[in-house]
Amino acid sequence: MTAPTKPPHPTPTDTDTDTASGPALGARLHSPVIDWFGENARDLPWRRPEAGAWGVMVSEFMLQQTPVNRVLPVYEQWLARWPRPADLAGEAPGEAVRAWGRLGYPRRALRLHGAAVAITERHGGDVPADHAQLLALPGIGEYTAAAVASFAYGQRHPVLDTNVRRVLARAVTGVQYPPNATTAAERKLARALLPEDESTAARWAAASMELGALVCTAKNESCHRCPIAAQCAWRLAGKPQHDGPPRRGQTYAGTDRQVRGRLLAVLREAHGPVGQSALDRVWHEPVQRARALDGLVADGLVEPLPGGLYRLPLT
Repeated sequence: MTAPTKPPHPTPTDTDTDTASGPALGARLHSPVIDWFGENARDLPWRRPEAGAWGVMVSEFMLQQTPVNRVLPVYEQWLARWPRPADLAGEAPGEAVRAWGRLGYPRRALRLHGAAVAITERHGGDVPADHAQLLALPGIGEYTAAAVASFAYGQRHPVLDTNVRRVLARAVTGVQYPPNATTAAERKLARALLPEDESTAARWAAASMELGALVCTAKNESCHRCPIAAQCAWRLAGKPQHDGPPRRGQTYAGTDRQVRGRLLAVLREAHGPVGQSALDRVWHEPVQRARALDGLVADGLVEPLPGGLYRLPLT
């Protein structure tokens, strides 16, 4: 199906956010989505008051490109072992990599360890509430700083993860998928849609994210369960198929990522340094295996030792 020449809602631009996506549109979206969230939100440990800002931060690192069901057991083990940033900061970074297990993208473990060290040294062990201070922590980008400030401290910030971007792309802009990378126009749209009240804005951030995770999904969306289906620009346009740049896939089998994962698994399970021969057994292709190992060393995930030995990093 092709898109109509004139969608039922104008597409927002940098100079036209007031008519297409300003306070009036935001007001029509906020209440139904927030009410839906109140009835349908999942009971997740990082949403409970006892999680605190550190629990929220840990969850945000772990949930990047990783589904909730894989994160839950690792998150609970992590917080049981390191209930405060100082607890993690006192351990070797390699222990963070070991505890990360098979969540994937293990550089996140090193970045979270680095953030814990900085929080301990700069902020007395308490995750800062100030957005600029959060953004200044190592490993913390625009999204994570906004998410922690919003979800942990109830502040008013646009929180743009993949789920939120997809909800806004469909409901407001009338397209099936957002661009591959977050654009200035998306940020401006998200800011324009923020409720003025801080607590309502924080609730909106969580609610729109949950809507994208459970209802307005990338595939097999459940429009019949959507609280804003009646005003969704994409649905009203007949759900035109995506006609932008190809969406990036998440291939894994046979990639350097898979080889890196196998090499790290050997090191995580070892109680001491591992010899080259043990690493050689995990992958048959020597050039790719060597490239993957070199990449792990360059990323600080593996520490080479004399005599052809390797271990998880101690410093």
